[in-house]
Amino acid sequence: MSLSQGELVAMAYAVVFVFVLAYVAIIAAKLARLQRETTELVELARKRPSTESVIGRAAEYAPIVPGEQGRAR
Repeated sequence: MSLSQGELVAMAYAVVFVFVLAYVAIIAAKLARLQRETTELVELARKRPSTESVIGRAAEYAPIVPGEQGRAR
């Protein structure tokens, strides 16, 4: 069975179209996942205490100096 040149060109375009379609589907799935993760991070950031309260509590914690973990203060 021999195919004409027109049929071969049409088949080549069909194969390229399928690969491009698959690529677009993969990118769309990644974009949807990134949007979900971004939304989740925004929600976590909103639930987190404000910066002022964290800075106010910073005095409660002693700084860690390398080599001085075992020494009494």
